[in-house]
Amino acid sequence: MINNQILFGLIGKNIVYSFSRNFFLEKFKKESLYNVDYKIFDINQIDKVSHIFKIPYLKGCNVTIPYKTNIIKFLTKVDEKAKKVGSVNVIKILDKKNIIGYNTDVIGFELSFKKDIQFIREKSTKVLILGTGGAAKAVSFVLKNLNFSYKFVSRNKKKCFLSYDDLNQDILEYYKIIINCTPVGTYPNTNFCPPIPYQFVSKKHYFYDLVYNPSKSLFLKKAEKKGAIIRNGLKMLYIQANESWKIWNQS
Repeated sequence: MINNQILFGLIGKNIVYSFSRNFFLEKFKKESLYNVDYKIFDINQIDKVSHIFKIPYLKGCNVTIPYKTNIIKFLTKVDEKAKKVGSVNVIKILDKKNIIGYNTDVIGFELSFKKDIQFIREKSTKVLILGTGGAAKAVSFVLKNLNFSYKFVSRNKKKCFLSYDDLNQDILEYYKIIINCTPVGTYPNTNFCPPIPYQFVSKKHYFYDLVYNPSKSLFLKKAEKKGAIIRNGLKMLYIQANESWKIWNQS
């Protein structure tokens, strides 16, 4: 079991909203680990991660937006599942020559999504994924394994992706499951939401937001007002965090 003089942390950008530090500090307390800490590493450039990895006693990190894909080049090894996903959200540091990347977003999303899966399948198996970053990669990986079809929505026009300008009534009638994998609407910017045509949302839709702070984002509020079923990302956060802890404790 992990014990004295050990540090973990979260790597990301503009992440003051994160619940991760409190989550892990509470876990350390419950497990009577008094010399273990968890810090927030809020960096404005991915290159600064090299300095983080040199911090004494640092044994592992979670990774969040926007570095889940860019951080891979700073690692010495990547777990096979994370390679397939193309995204890393957990790092285990054995020493300077053994910095290993994993992905627990996959199991976090899968287990939380499966709680509603029977209900969801009755509505549709067609999904719009808002965003194209690391979290979106993990979500698409799960959806593919569950035999859901999906389309990415990007801020910029790209081949094989929809743009927000493309979204209309016909598309929202075809894709009844909408998953927000962007940070839009996260605290403190709670008055913002992804620019989709909410007027075409109905009780036939299912909205999932990976954002968990606030617990009900504007994205979810707008959908709920139209009768859609909504879920936030808090359950996913807890699952993936507990999976991170298991990885860090593996011998």
